[in-house]
Amino acid sequence: MSLRQSYRLRLQRRRLLIRAFRKRRQLRPVTNRTGKIRRGDILLFATMRNEAVRLPYFLKYYRDLGVSHFLLVDNDSTDRTLQFLSNQQDVSVWHTRAGYKKSRFGMDWMNHLLRVYGDGHWCLTVDPDELFVYPFCDTRPLSALTDWLDASAVRSFGTMLLDMYPKGKLNAHKYEAGDNPVDIAAWFDPGNYLLRRNDLMWNLWIQGGPRARVFFADQPDKAPALNKIPLVKWDRRYAYVSSTHNMLPRGLNLVYEQAGGEKASGVLLHTKFLNTFNKKAKEELTRKQHYSGSQEYLAYAHMVKENPDLWCSHSEKYINWRQLEILGLMSKGNWA
Repeated sequence: MSLRQSYRLRLQRRRLLIRAFRKRRQLRPVTNRTGKIRRGDILLFATMRNEAVRLPYFLKYYRDLGVSHFLLVDNDSTDRTLQFLSNQQDVSVWHTRAGYKKSRFGMDWMNHLLRVYGDGHWCLTVDPDELFVYPFCDTRPLSALTDWLDASAVRSFGTMLLDMYPKGKLNAHKYEAGDNPVDIAAWFDPGNYLLRRNDLMWNLWIQGGPRARVFFADQPDKAPALNKIPLVKWDRRYAYVSSTHNMLPRGLNLVYEQAGGEKASGVLLHTKFLNTFNKKAKEELTRKQHYSGSQEYLAYAHMVKENPDLWCSHSEKYINWRQLEILGLMSKGNWA
């Protein structure tokens, strides 16, 4: 890495932080309960739109893991999302009508809130359809993981985004508020993944799974990225660059082992593919607020009319984190 490239990355990080600071004006506080945040609390950050049906289980899931406070941005929902969040005593919520795309797909808003409220805290940054799974999550709270990471002088924790789907047509089972989405979208691809290293940012780039297999079968190299770094011991100097796929300083992207062995890692169970998917895909295609001209949603649009079955003979039914470790999709590393 040349000194010129290092300088450019430092300059890029500074620009991202300045940009996030400017975008703060787009956020209107609806309920700001951040005064309740205590030292050592684990915080969760997310941007969302029209997710009222998912929120009851989403909040319960992360509360049960040990999240103490939720800092959420509502991007002009037209359902009951904002009303529901405003009534939750461990939630601070901001509203904005600004364009999702022009905010770097919500990351300007996230970088601002993380800088103001996340400094010195372990912070989870996820989407409302993502459920964080880590080693021993069935027996140990999230604080056990963050305590071990602190003791190991590790500042960031990587995951793979694992697309979950039902067996049969997507609209065969109705998802109701409060339901565990994995009870319906219980299946995943155990293989079919491509990994490559980003030499500039030092992160792994992962693609594959059912979206590459079904929606991007003709162009699997254009399938969405599945690598994420959702859990970080935040510092006000940090910034997410491309969603939570990578960040600066780039040393935070080294969430995999380079010299043999394995680092501890987790999985985000991605529960996008429920009966709500068709409506969501059509709405997002109309709004055109997603990456690369909503290319991902253009691919979905060609398939949703057929109400596809993403299940195949190689699909595995989800059991627990140990199953994912056996399959090589996550690792407990040297955390015993």
